[in-house]
Amino acid sequence: MKFTDLGLDDVILKAVVEEGYTQPTPIQEQAIPNVLSGRDVMAAAQTGTGKTASFTLPMLHRLLPHANSSTSPAKHPVRALILTPTRELAAQVDESARRYGKYLPLRVGCVYGGVPMPPQVAMLRAGVEVLVATPGRLLDHVGTNAVRFSSIEFLVLDEADRMLDMGFLPDIKRIVDLIPASRQTLLFSATYSEDIRRVAGAWLRDPVKIEVAARNTVVDTIQHTVLEVSEQDKSRQLVRLLHEGKITQALVFCNTKIGANRLTRHLQTKNVDSEAIHSDRSQIERTAALENFKANKTKVLVATDIAARGLDIEQLPYVVNYDLPHNAEDYVHRIGRTGRAGQKGEAISFCTPEDKESVRAIEKLINKKLEVSAPSKTESTRGTVPKPAPMRSRVPHKSGVKTAKADSFFSEPYQPSDRLSETSAPTVDHKEALLETGVNKKPIAALFMPPSVKPTGE
Repeated sequence: MKFTDLGLDDVILKAVVEEGYTQPTPIQEQAIPNVLSGRDVMAAAQTGTGKTASFTLPMLHRLLPHANSSTSPAKHPVRALILTPTRELAAQVDESARRYGKYLPLRVGCVYGGVPMPPQVAMLRAGVEVLVATPGRLLDHVGTNAVRFSSIEFLVLDEADRMLDMGFLPDIKRIVDLIPASRQTLLFSATYSEDIRRVAGAWLRDPVKIEVAARNTVVDTIQHTVLEVSEQDKSRQLVRLLHEGKITQALVFCNTKIGANRLTRHLQTKNVDSEAIHSDRSQIERTAALENFKANKTKVLVATDIAARGLDIEQLPYVVNYDLPHNAEDYVHRIGRTGRAGQKGEAISFCTPEDKESVRAIEKLINKKLEVSAPSKTESTRGTVPKPAPMRSRVPHKSGVKTAKADSFFSEPYQPSDRLSETSAPTVDHKEALLETGVNKKPIAALFMPPSVKPTGE
């Protein structure tokens, strides 16, 4: 099947062709005709399967009768609302909707936290037909009467399972209560818990159920590599892989914000271009870090699980689990950033002796054996690689044998960098921070200061 067989308008197909798409993915092939026919849809789809286009394209097609070039805000009420769990995913869906509808006189807008409200208020009052939003910030605008829902015809809940995990259910209920019951509702989720099913039963009318892949499956284009290392040796091992060119560009996951900051600072001291992305960074910093990474200006993007969903980075060759996730399902979402759209990718995971149980949980979840191997002789960083000649010391070691130098990541005191950002403390969406397992206290030592923000140009 081709996109031309789906019944989309020619002006939309023109934009699709310019994006380089010719054949729909399985989720698009099944969802688009049902959305076009007006059915509610309940779809199980992993990230990276093309689900954004599966609801955006048919929505734009059905909104064509409302398309107009009037400058009056009254002619551009919100007709489609797309809710997402994170700012990054909201921005990405907004970008996709703009690309697919670039030849249509329909306005697209996006609101999320971490940035000033006045520009968003001005945009909303000028009128938009398609609005992408995170729940918390959207309710802020509802409270100021900047947005009204009386004309909404479409409601999309994207990454519904993650929104419920993050505690957004009360906010979503408040929003749904404000939307006309005659709407068409589309729910997309990677997993379907009992909570999701209750939500679907309450908000969807006789939905079409679509499942294009078994739960927690991983694509065959991803190669899994698990390296057995000690906790103290992780940083050295990662730096070696980067310096030797075994990793060309990587999205590296840490379990905590503090850990992400420390690793980023360490990589910078080892002349590895890197930046961090997590909920303690301002939205401007997060957006700049992501754009620099997509433009290949930085080699490593160190992230917490805030980046495990929805980020679409073309041809990302490597995902590295510097820390194995506490939840096995998060492994599937993390490595889903690579091996997308048929591209090959590799997921490299560092496994400490304490991580063996986590590896077994991941194997059970994805029904795949992950061979844990120690670094080869040419790859090892302790014991097998020839060590530099020991430095002379006036005080001999008690045993008469000098020990190898400790990993500077853990032993050397922190040295402030001149490149530290002087930006003010970032604004944090309190629920978005639940994506991460790090503490929320302010740093008490310079060691835990956020990494520097690389200049992005004028």
